[in-house]
Amino acid sequence: MLSSRILAGDTHQISSAVEAERNSDVRDAAVPVPVNSPHDQAILVGLDGWHLSRAQLDVFPEPQLAHDRRGSHWTFDGAGYVSFVRQLRDTSFITNGKIITAPSFDHALKDPTPNAVSIHPHHRIVIIEGLYVFLAIHPWSDGGLLLDERWFIQVDPKEARRRLVGRHVSTGVAKDMKEANWRADENDIPSKWSLNIFGAFLCSYQLSIQMGSS
Repeated sequence: MLSSRILAGDTHQISSAVEAERNSDVRDAAVPVPVNSPHDQAILVGLDGWHLSRAQLDVFPEPQLAHDRRGSHWTFDGAGYVSFVRQLRDTSFITNGKIITAPSFDHALKDPTPNAVSIHPHHRIVIIEGLYVFLAIHPWSDGGLLLDERWFIQVDPKEARRRLVGRHVSTGVAKDMKEANWRADENDIPSKWSLNIFGAFLCSYQLSIQMGSS
C-alpha cells in the first residue's frame, strides 16, 4: 500500500474531455492497476464535473457567448478544481480516513452533479482526465504543479474530430450534425490546438528539467 497518493493528469490531443473513448484510453494507460471498481487503488476523475452550470453562464456579461463557448477554460470552475487537487495532496487522509468528493457531468441534464465521485483513503492513485490539466495559466497552472505526472496522449486530428462531432450529437450537446460541426470548428478544436502548443512546450520543458537534475 502506498503511503501517499500519486496524482496523474491525462489529456488527449485535440479531443480530450469530449473524446468518445476517453475512459478506455486512460484505463489502458493505468494497466495493471484496475480503475473505478470497488476497493481498487486507482480512481478516474473527469474535469467535466467542473463545468459551470448553465444557470451560472446565464449571468455572465455576455451569456450567449458563454453558452456558445462552453468548454473553454473560462467556462469552468478552475479555482474549485485546484482546491480539489489540494485536498488530494493532503496526506492526513491516512489517519483521519477522510473521503473527498468530486463533481461529475450529467449529459442528460447538461450540467454538473456535485459530490458524484467519492475518493476514499484506499484510492492511492488518482487519474484526473481532461484538457486543462496542462493549461499554463492561472488558476489551472497551480493545479498542474500539484500533480506527480501529466500524460499527453496524441490522437489523429481527423479521428479526434470525428469522435468529437459524434459525441456532441449523441449526448445532446448539439441538436444536429450541423451544430455539432460548428461547435467543433469554432470552439473545441481552436481550444485544443492552442493547448497542444502548451502541452508540447510543457512536456519538453519538464523533460529538460529532469535531465538537468539527474
